[in-house]
Amino acid sequence: MQEWIIFALCLGVGGHIALGVVMHAPGLWPWSTTGFYGLLSGLAVYGLVRAGRGFWKLFRHAQKFPSQNGPDASW
Repeated sequence: MQEWIIFALCLGVGGHIALGVVMHAPGLWPWSTTGFYGLLSGLAVYGLVRAGRGFWKLFRHAQKFPSQNGPDASW
């Protein structure tokens, strides 16, 4: 369920990005393609969020197993 919520939020953010571009620079994207670009922007945001969560889990997992070459290591 959590993944669907994240996906829906990312699609909403992508729609806002598309609307922002159309409102502030109407020459870049015509109104007729705003929905398509909103979907693509949402999928791109979702990919970035998934990648960020993957790196976060990798980083957090690496913190649980410290290196044996630290100051507390004994010979």
